[in-house]
Amino acid sequence: MIVTVQIAEVPLTDGLKALGRRPSVDRVPGLRYAETLFTAPLGGGLLPAPNPRTVALLASWDDDRHFESFLASDPHAEPFRAGWQVRMEPLRVFGKWPNLDGLPAKERPVADEEPVVVLTLGRLMPWRLAPFLRAAHPAEEEVLTEPGLLASTGFGRLPRLVSTFSVWRSAAEMRDYATRSGGAHREAVARDRAHPFHRHSAFIRFRPYASVGSWGGRDPLAKSKDCAVR
Repeated sequence: MIVTVQIAEVPLTDGLKALGRRPSVDRVPGLRYAETLFTAPLGGGLLPAPNPRTVALLASWDDDRHFESFLASDPHAEPFRAGWQVRMEPLRVFGKWPNLDGLPAKERPVADEEPVVVLTLGRLMPWRLAPFLRAAHPAEEEVLTEPGLLASTGFGRLPRLVSTFSVWRSAAEMRDYATRSGGAHREAVARDRAHPFHRHSAFIRFRPYASVGSWGGRDPLAKSKDCAVR
């Protein structure tokens, strides 16, 4: 099982069209899960502004062969072909996400110097919106100052799916941010554990093994020795 993320900057009408439909696991061979998402910048205001001109497709697949077949021939892939894509091996998951099966039951090893990608997913409970924003905002502001952060964005889908996506130069730098004593991220996690923000949530760590294309004018993983650029 592999997971892919594709991010593309598109005209508004194309972005809205992409958000209005998504590949079906019943119709696309090898597809296990798919979600089309708008992006939202991390940091800035307390409530990030959705950006339907930069859209994403999060998906899981049986293998690379099925993903490549989708890229080559499926019309749902068209809005994302000119953007950036990354292929990833799941390494560790905290929590559980409905219909995203095949994540490792046990943590898979990763070297401190290897690049990693982190995806958080939450199905927000509406009455917990304000506390969630108050906890998440300082963590987002803090992460943007991290030297090991290569790229990041928020993801979302109406009405209640909220997500963050971050690309890190090394697993060690990511862990330092996530577990730092007194850090805003650690405080946000503690608040969620004490009184959950989400009906369902998952924190997933990945090893990126292939990337291609451009996001914001560059491939964040282009300089990584451990991620083959295809």
